[in-house]
Amino acid sequence: MKQQKWDSENISDQKGKVVIVTGASSGLGYETAKVLASKNATVIVAVRNEVKGNAAVEKIKAENPNADILVMLVDLANLESVHKFAENFKSKFKKLDILINNAGVMTPPYTKTKDGFELQFGTNHLGHFALTGLLIELIKKTPGSRIVNVSSMAHKIGKLNFEDLNWEKRRYKKNRSYGDSKLANLYFTKELQKRLNKLPSGVIVASAHPGGTATELARHSLFYKTLNLLAQTSKMGALPTLYAAVSPDVQSNDYYGPDGFQEFKGFPKKVESAKRAKNDDVAKKLWDVSEQMTQVFYEI
Repeated sequence: MKQQKWDSENISDQKGKVVIVTGASSGLGYETAKVLASKNATVIVAVRNEVKGNAAVEKIKAENPNADILVMLVDLANLESVHKFAENFKSKFKKLDILINNAGVMTPPYTKTKDGFELQFGTNHLGHFALTGLLIELIKKTPGSRIVNVSSMAHKIGKLNFEDLNWEKRRYKKNRSYGDSKLANLYFTKELQKRLNKLPSGVIVASAHPGGTATELARHSLFYKTLNLLAQTSKMGALPTLYAAVSPDVQSNDYYGPDGFQEFKGFPKKVESAKRAKNDDVAKKLWDVSEQMTQVFYEI
């Protein structure tokens, strides 16, 4: 490892590994998929928009003609689509080395998913919770496999209200709802790691955040658009996710972010989540509620 300055050059050859990156048609997901494809992994660009997904793959192949990369469709705001993706994937692949739960929506106007969940919680947390659950048996069977959940510094403003997870009783606060969904990503990481540790599976579950990174996600928020002017590139923002996905020293429930001031910019390092994100009881409660809401029950 370079002196605290880890980047994609530090990543060893990933040939033979099968990787899913959700939301890989742009931003952090695109950079993540591009790097892993350049390291010879088989990369599945898991996206809801086929045109954007194909454009991303063509762009990656223009730079790296030998890239083993393909598009598979999934809409994380639609549980039926998540089920179809999982079945489709399992019919094509017999292993899954790395699942990177990266896709997300940020601060849209109040909207509901196909299944009636508030869009940010439904996509950023429940969609990935369901997807991971439907692929967990395959992940467990793959030696040295990993799951990486992409959170955000915004988790620090989150505080789940179990009486109103879908914001039907309160006035909708889109920034707070985004924070809730990113806090849920960390609770999910914590509880999944705890359950998998009871098994001799060896699966590592970690999380990462990109710091302040300029991406399309900010389009709904003047605050985040302004932050984009100060932010680092997606190429840099993807490094904590890549570190969590491939670095040999990563352990379950580790959390990675940039090493600069306030974790806003920089190279990846292990960081601490907010104290609230460490609550075991809330993590367990969210797990139980998530299973009921998605009707995806983990066999672990």
